[in-house]
Amino acid sequence: MASWAPFLLAHLGGPDTITAYSLEDNELWLRHLIGLFYQCYVAVYVVYKSWKGGHLNYVTIPLIVAGMIKYGERTWSLRSGSSQNFRESIIPAPDPGPNYAKFMDDYSAKKAEGYRVSLGKVIKTAPAPPLTQSAALNNSIANASCLRDGFYFFRIFKCLFSDLILSFQDHKSSQSFFRSNSCEHAFQVVEIELGLMYDILYTKAIFTYTRLGIFAKFVSISCTISAFVVFCHSVDINHKENERVITFVLFIGAILLEIYAVIVLLSSSWTMIWLSKRKKWLVNPLYRSISRLQVLLKLSHTKSWSNQMSQFNLIDFCLKNKSVLCIKVQICLHIYRHFEKSYYTYSDDVSEQLKSFIFGELFRMSDSASDIESCKKLCAHRGDRVLNEKGRHEFDWSIEVEFDQSILLWHIATDLCYYDDESFMLQSCVRSRLFSNYMMYLLVRRPSMLPNGIGQIRFDDTCAEAKELLLERKYMKKGKEASDMILQVNTEIPPSEVKGDRSKSVLFDACRLAKSLQALETEKNWSKEEKWEMISRVWLEMLCHAASHCRGLEHARQLSRGGELLTHVWLLMAHLGITEQFQISQGHVRAKLVLD
Repeated sequence: MASWAPFLLAHLGGPDTITAYSLEDNELWLRHLIGLFYQCYVAVYVVYKSWKGGHLNYVTIPLIVAGMIKYGERTWSLRSGSSQNFRESIIPAPDPGPNYAKFMDDYSAKKAEGYRVSLGKVIKTAPAPPLTQSAALNNSIANASCLRDGFYFFRIFKCLFSDLILSFQDHKSSQSFFRSNSCEHAFQVVEIELGLMYDILYTKAIFTYTRLGIFAKFVSISCTISAFVVFCHSVDINHKENERVITFVLFIGAILLEIYAVIVLLSSSWTMIWLSKRKKWLVNPLYRSISRLQVLLKLSHTKSWSNQMSQFNLIDFCLKNKSVLCIKVQICLHIYRHFEKSYYTYSDDVSEQLKSFIFGELFRMSDSASDIESCKKLCAHRGDRVLNEKGRHEFDWSIEVEFDQSILLWHIATDLCYYDDESFMLQSCVRSRLFSNYMMYLLVRRPSMLPNGIGQIRFDDTCAEAKELLLERKYMKKGKEASDMILQVNTEIPPSEVKGDRSKSVLFDACRLAKSLQALETEKNWSKEEKWEMISRVWLEMLCHAASHCRGLEHARQLSRGGELLTHVWLLMAHLGITEQFQISQGHVRAKLVLD
């Protein structure tokens, strides 16, 4: 029974694939360090008190070593993932710049010797970026080029997650690279970057994929297997049968977990990145074996995102047209309101067409991202740039309000227009509704990712007004019926002049916006395709505004929940140069003395 204590120590270390469930867990690394010392002391004390000098007692020694290693790995990973330590690991070494004092001493000396001294600049030929240089790449590895590019940019752009800034050179080289690649490649590279970022913050990757980590893994496995072998040869029938069975099961469980950890390690993006840089004849047999294991265990190193965007629709939420299990019990226990919004949240696939649209619009925006001022303007736009291009200044009022109010206005208006044009099945119409529902999801379920505001109050007031209107038709279950009912209300007089501004509801302001959008067809001779193309571009600009104004730390926090489309757009914007997080200057000026 004394050998059970080291097993507990090993299991406290947890699996390699998860060390933290949130960023806040990483901040508690010091508590885990104290726990490590305490648990190690308890395990050693238990073994010491039960020591009898038999062969089985010696089994506990390698088990304690393995347990200490696994628990230590977790503590080290938590410490490395904490905000302060992660930030410190990214900040480069202090750079004093060129030696000004020595330069001026030389200047004074030459001047004292009677020379006419002037200042000249050293013209330096910039080295080619690593990705433009020819590099041996093992193309037998699936997505080898994406893995290489993702790892390269991950090392540069991980600073954005700590709200640090890029160098001017990195900003320009990334912009040039992504503008010269396809949409598919760009999204794959971003997905790999975010997958690697997740590994660093929430798993043991920061320790496991180092030489020390690999050595520790080897020692841990060796200790566990050697202890099991000694146990099998030393145990006899004099020991209680139930103790033998329990100990045997614990050993088998520990060994299977170690084997699975090794398989996951070999199947990871980190391993594939390493293999892709090695010669084919060395790594191809190993890669084929790993591929078979991946198929068998349904593991993948290329897919780290669900490729979905969450959706939340205000009208559906107000209609309450979904059956909820044990709703009366939940209401009695006062927990229904806590889960209510989650019942009306669902996911939709991010199609290749949607990615292509996003990339195309960002590509056009990057044409203007030449300096810090132009980048600030691009990040500040939230639909107004598109409206200005189209000359539709009558909609400016819906953009100039607070951002959360603008989201609500355009969400309801998009829904009302969607139900009116649903039968035409336009791609831009479907795309606009996807963006609309996603932004509403962020407002309701992920408000920390949006600029500060009173979005929750506006949402509640708008829902209350919508429910009051829809209460007249109690059995209304379809969004089309609700949309028609809302559009039937006469909104000739602005709602604020009738109701005042105490209620923050925007329902009928959104109705006015929807009618104005529909009037583009009847009064301005716009086609439906042209109207919906403008709406979808307005939504994308709002999405980009939200992405650029969400802190890097918040983007990192969402990785533990599976990642958000908003984070992919944010990182893609940064790669295309649409970010404020880069240095204005171009680096050191190399000067030389010119003697006449």
